[in-house]
Amino acid sequence: MSPLAAKRPSMNRSPVGSGGGGGEAAWGLRFWWPQEQPTDRNQGEMAHTCRGTINLSTAHIDTEDSCGILLTSGARSYHLKAGSEVDRQQWITALELAKAKAVRVMNTHSDDSGDDDEATTPADKNELHHTLKNLSLKLDDLSTCNDLIAKHGAALQRSLTELDGLKIPSESGEKLKVVNERATLFRITSNAMINACRDFLELAEIHSRKWQRALQYEQEQRVHLEETIEQLAKQHNSLERAFRSAPGRPANPSKSFIEGSLLTPKGEDSEEDEDTEYFDAMEDSTSFITVITEAKEDSRKAEGSTGTSSVDWSSADNVLDGASLMPKGSSKVKRRVRIPNKPNYSLNLWSIMKNCIGRELSRIPMPVNFNEPLSMLQRLTEDLEYHHLLDKAVHCTSSVEQMCLVAAFSVSSYSTTVHRIAKPFNPMLGETFELDRLDDMGLRSLCEQVSHHPPSAAHYVFSKHGWSLWQEITISSKFRGKYISIMPLGAIHLEFQASGNHYVWRKSTSTVHNIIVGKLWIDQSGDIEIVNHKTNDRCQLKFLPYSYFSKEAARKVTGVVSDSQGKAHYVLSGSWDEQMECSKVVHSSPSSPSSDGKQKTVYQTLSAKLLWKKYPLPENAENMYYFSELALTLNEHEEGVAPTDSRLRPDQRLMEKGCWDEANTEKQRLEEKQRLSRRRRLEACGPGSSCSSEEEKEADAYTPLWFEKRLDPLTGEMACVYKGGYWEAKEKQDWHMCPNIF
Repeated sequence: MSPLAAKRPSMNRSPVGSGGGGGEAAWGLRFWWPQEQPTDRNQGEMAHTCRGTINLSTAHIDTEDSCGILLTSGARSYHLKAGSEVDRQQWITALELAKAKAVRVMNTHSDDSGDDDEATTPADKNELHHTLKNLSLKLDDLSTCNDLIAKHGAALQRSLTELDGLKIPSESGEKLKVVNERATLFRITSNAMINACRDFLELAEIHSRKWQRALQYEQEQRVHLEETIEQLAKQHNSLERAFRSAPGRPANPSKSFIEGSLLTPKGEDSEEDEDTEYFDAMEDSTSFITVITEAKEDSRKAEGSTGTSSVDWSSADNVLDGASLMPKGSSKVKRRVRIPNKPNYSLNLWSIMKNCIGRELSRIPMPVNFNEPLSMLQRLTEDLEYHHLLDKAVHCTSSVEQMCLVAAFSVSSYSTTVHRIAKPFNPMLGETFELDRLDDMGLRSLCEQVSHHPPSAAHYVFSKHGWSLWQEITISSKFRGKYISIMPLGAIHLEFQASGNHYVWRKSTSTVHNIIVGKLWIDQSGDIEIVNHKTNDRCQLKFLPYSYFSKEAARKVTGVVSDSQGKAHYVLSGSWDEQMECSKVVHSSPSSPSSDGKQKTVYQTLSAKLLWKKYPLPENAENMYYFSELALTLNEHEEGVAPTDSRLRPDQRLMEKGCWDEANTEKQRLEEKQRLSRRRRLEACGPGSSCSSEEEKEADAYTPLWFEKRLDPLTGEMACVYKGGYWEAKEKQDWHMCPNIF
């Protein structure tokens, strides 16, 4: 871009048009606008073209009197004089338009000069970029003309006001002359505005027709694609009918085939039919395929296959209807629905974590900036948000049907983690958290931190609807540089009192990605096996890890519910952050082995029923740590809780209020107090003790208050189970046995 320049050559007089270029003035200065600029000249060369040059992009234009113009550029000033006021206004209009154009072109050149990839973009993108640039320039011209019209219109209005106030006839002639000149200026500017509008409209119409043709082409392509898909669907249906009617083949009532796992690469053709195509599963995929059938069609068993005698949802299955639509209980106590918004504090996580690669995450001192205002005990209690699934499971008469609801409950506990990338507070040793919600949720829950290294929490839940749940979870976490792996260790027990069904399962692995760069996100992966130790029914759940190259939806979960004989009854599918469905199996058969020897099971099922669906997040959840409705109430102050309750933890309360600096100070005080207590316990475990390590000494020296270590007869592991006494102490408000940890 070359700036508009003013030189001092000839004295020819020529008015300047509204375009701002190509004319010579009466005062002996020549202005011009170069339309094309050689690409081999940089901006520094343009700024030093020749002596007397004025860069209009940085110049200031002003008026001195009725015919004078003051042009200022840096330390230099030019006093120019026109023949009349009309001539002066024409030049001011032209110079202002040229200045605006000079600024635009300079900015455009600056943007283009820094884009090294512009030359490598496709031609259509260049054309679109050029078109948008032209439209933008024309629109800026319209804006400049609009400002000029507004200015000249105001001047004309002032002149008319002065004319109305005249009393002496001799002054009327001069004032009328001024009014006439201003009206002429207004007309000239209006004409320039109209011309700019016409140019803009013509350019828009030309490219509008081109874009219309492109849109029409895309619509035709879409119609063609839809017709092709419809034709393929008809051919597929025809092949299915031909396969079913083939002699010696069992009838196949399936209407559509749905892949129940990650099935991407092609496998070998089936030995049953050369046109039937099977697929090899990826390493982390499930090894089965789901086939949906009509509920009213008959099911026939193929030779060497297994099936069920019923081909429709039975009356016993009706308990699964609306399992996810249970209304939330109404509480007599009004719970809070919001917390203070999260402050916008910036802190570099990598500056803290770079020296901690390979260390246990619980041993890394972290400021509250990376926390959320809940403790790990409260996060553990959040697993009960969809407790209604277990309340519904109490009424199941079939153990495999009950297993479906238990599996949905186990998956639902991960739904709150999808946006929750912040770290919960590590509980202090002896810290507790109670959830007394018999009135609306029908349950009582108690958690206690029973070990600090490694961090371990014991949890017990009693429901008045006829079930109880207990677990001891030890969090093992490692920082790997790019991601953090969180591995909950320990078994979860669930028992239904009426039926005696006792379920046991373990949690999957959670991974937080993009620790160094990028947006943090969390994923769940691994297998979960749920076992009913009374009937030996099993449910195999697989959490598929996210892969950029996978065709499957993110956060997918699949599973199969089978009885003690290994016979499949239900197929589960869904995602751990949204919903889970179950489909009743009416027929199962093995497929042909693939090239690597792997073999899938094909399950023919009825249409799916919804087991569980996630509740929507509260309004403004993104500013409240993405807390759910239950999570918002967990740290709400309650009277009568134990002095060790997480609600009374001062650093956590300060963080919730937004006082993060004070919270960090308080967190350091609590950690130092805990370290002092730990040293005293280790010193109490003398040299003659059987403890061989510091962790064993600590475990031997500390005794949980509400839980006790027992041998789990089902898993063969030592675990903390509830020994009673907490709710009785709460009723009496007798907390003398509680340690002073805060």
